[in-house]
Order: sequence, then C-alpha cells, then structure tokens
Amino acid sequence: MTVLTLPKELREVFSIGFEPEYNETGESIGVDFEPYEQYEDPEETSDWFRMWTGNEAVDGSKLRMFGSTGSGDYAGFWLTRPNVMVVEQPVVFLGSEGEHGVIARDLADLLWIFANGSGPMEALENPGRQNDANQAFHDIAQRYAANRKRSTAQIVADAQREFPDFKDMIASLIR
Repeated sequence: MTVLTLPKELREVFSIGFEPEYNETGESIGVDFEPYEQYEDPEETSDWFRMWTGNEAVDGSKLRMFGSTGSGDYAGFWLTRPNVMVVEQPVVFLGSEGEHGVIARDLADLLWIFANGSGPMEALENPGRQNDANQAFHDIAQRYAANRKRSTAQIVADAQREFPDFKDMIASLIR
C-alpha cells in the first residue's frame, strides 16, 4: 500500500497556497501551481504518465506527484535514489507540452524554490527570473532547510548536474 500523505513541510507550504499574478501585459509574474492535499493516487499517475508519453508499456511507479498547474503540468518526486525517504528524492516537472526536467535535488531545495518566489514550472522554464520572495515560504524554508539557501538558478543547476540523464531517459519513453 502506498502512503499518500504529504510531508509536513509541503503541507505547511500548501496550506498558505499560491496566487497567480499577472503584470499589465498579461505576463505571469506569480506562481502557477495547484498543490494537492495528498500525493496523487499511483494508479492515476500511471494512467496520466502513459497518456503523457504515449507509451502503454510505462507506468508511473517511480513518481509521487504532489501538484499541477492550470494548464496540466505536473510536479512531484522521482523515486530514483535507492533506500532513501521520498523527501530526499529529486523533484521533477513534466509539462503539458512535453517539457520536462529535474528542478530540485530534494524537498529542502524545493522549499527554497518556493521561498524565492517560484514554483516548479517557473523554476524549469526561467530559473534566473527575479521575483518577489515569499516571506511565509521563506520562514518555512529557514525552519526546515536553513543551510540549503541558494538562488533558484543554482538549485536547478545543481539538480540537473546531479541527474543529467533524466531528460534523455524521459525522452526515450515518449512514443
């Protein structure tokens, strides 16, 4: 049986929530992210992953999705490290248009992405963007991961350096 309860750190962030914001030209300057109350059911993840890849032979058993965007992008943990807890697994983003990548080495890094004013999509698409930091998220990141504070660009670069084969692995599954 798969435990669907999110880690307390994510529950704290998600209880605050995300508000998408737009500038006068309609460009997003906020965070487009809709967190789940628990991990997505593994069967639903497998169904979605098969549809996303166009490959009936794959399953989503190595993914624990915890949120999405308004356009159908997904974010979650990729269970690739043996014998470690889910919060120590890398965080990935799988976009509705096929974009995909590792955005954080683990939950601690993800907390700083949120504190820096970005969400999973923003981290992958524009890790260097300057956005207003979220003080409430900063307080959570400081409480749980004080020694891991870095810019979103550095967090994403470190994650992609540690997991350079993720993009190719996912691309090989797409039909």
